[in-house]
Amino acid sequence: MRSIGQSAVKLKGLPMLGIWIVITIAGVYLVFAGFLFIFQSHYIYYPERVLSVTPHSIGLQFESVSFETTDGVQLSGWFVPSKSARGVILFCHGNAGNISHRLDSIQIFHQLGLDVFIFDYRGYGQSEGKPTEQGTYKDAEAAWRYLIEERQVKPNEVIIFGRSLGGAVASWLAQSHTPGALILESTFTSLPDIAAGLYPYLPVRLLLRFEYNTAEYLGRVDCPVLIVHSRDDEIMPFDNGQKLFESAKEPKKFLETTGTHNNGFITSGKRYEDGLHTFISQR
Repeated sequence: MRSIGQSAVKLKGLPMLGIWIVITIAGVYLVFAGFLFIFQSHYIYYPERVLSVTPHSIGLQFESVSFETTDGVQLSGWFVPSKSARGVILFCHGNAGNISHRLDSIQIFHQLGLDVFIFDYRGYGQSEGKPTEQGTYKDAEAAWRYLIEERQVKPNEVIIFGRSLGGAVASWLAQSHTPGALILESTFTSLPDIAAGLYPYLPVRLLLRFEYNTAEYLGRVDCPVLIVHSRDDEIMPFDNGQKLFESAKEPKKFLETTGTHNNGFITSGKRYEDGLHTFISQR
């Protein structure tokens, strides 16, 4: 039989054990929060340098383009002409890969009778530098300037298109100019909003150094707006698309699609293409 004295000694040790558990958990929490703060750009940008294919792979003619930002960064892109163009798509892609991973979209826009100008942000594909939030904005501004000044495209002939993170970049660009239209696909309201949903146990709004405040930029856009979003989007919740629609001024339209974040525009097929066609024709 255990003595009362032995039990008392063991009970006295329990509070200390609890303290060490709390300290350990707090330490892990702080380490993870610190890691997220220091390396957060690695969670946002996933660039690839190698261009795996070109528009020639799907039978389209194209021109490789180089242009420079105001801070001296050389960027690269493709200009894909259409025989009977009724406008130009200025394509701001998402946070992963590079322009060579967007051939499906390029083909759809080409079939809709649109020229396509797609470019890589700094640090992506053959573009110089490393990606940053302000850098992506400067890159989009340089792409706009290239179309207007070098290609002599009229502003109202440019349709700015942004998918995912590219939607934030596209909205930022559209607020400062007068494009013919703005199309946002599978886009978030802001990066802190998305991060708070992914890491509800962390003070991400305090930790994040990035904003990409799509909803705020969109509220200052003065052109027809189309919001495209899927209820099946597993990365950007559907309510982000709804909130963006609420933020946009008239005239505006909402196109609900099906399918995942990266493939919804493909799986939605005719519904997606018809929705784009109707919006572009009526803008």
